[in-house]
Amino acid sequence: MTTSSTPVAVVTGASSGIGEATARTLAAQGYQVVVGARRVDRLEKLAAEIGGTALPLDVTDEDSVAAFAAAVPRADVLVNNAGGAKGLATVAEADLDDWRWMWETNVLGTLRVTKALLGKLIDSGDGLIVTITSVAALEAYDNGSGYTTAKHAQAVLHRTLRGELLGQPVRLTEIAPGAVETEFSLVRFEGDAERAAKVYEGIDPLVAADIAEIVGFVASRPAHVNLDQIVVKPRDQAGPGRFARRTS
Repeated sequence: MTTSSTPVAVVTGASSGIGEATARTLAAQGYQVVVGARRVDRLEKLAAEIGGTALPLDVTDEDSVAAFAAAVPRADVLVNNAGGAKGLATVAEADLDDWRWMWETNVLGTLRVTKALLGKLIDSGDGLIVTITSVAALEAYDNGSGYTTAKHAQAVLHRTLRGELLGQPVRLTEIAPGAVETEFSLVRFEGDAERAAKVYEGIDPLVAADIAEIVGFVASRPAHVNLDQIVVKPRDQAGPGRFARRTS
């Protein structure tokens, strides 16, 4: 897969969107990139284009994570990108299956992968964990409690590691994006493309490459520099649900 001196970056949720763009960015910076996701056909195409390695990964499955981690020879960078939202229900009408999926994917998925690779990140001598959270990890909004609670929990997991790993050769960066036009809303609305498109109507949203470039910048910082938290939103967004929308 790689020579012993080639740094390895692991990117979860890499079959599309921010994960795919991040894999391309890190490969261009000289990393051997290991990409993981459930849609292996997309992964293999991406890996072939960037000279990386595609491995099946379901972050909600303990055995899948264990097999994935065992196949990674070393880890210098881990990008916890796998996650997502389902629905926009009120608390009163919360769908518990949607909540379980969001918590399993965003929170426990991040925990499983991080635990599985933490030893290798420490052993690298200059490890980096980047967790992609959301502005939903900073602020609650109506009808978003399932997602905001999951993202708050994911962020607290990541921020806790910052203290627990103090003194170890591992840096930790949380990137909290606002509106990024990817497949995110398509997943949230179960494939309803018209409803997903309305999320970005009248604004200039961020795109996946915007976040990938930030990950690349973080990864290129010297070992003594830790960028703890980066919040990034489109100019048209002030916070969750607060947009300046153009009507023409």
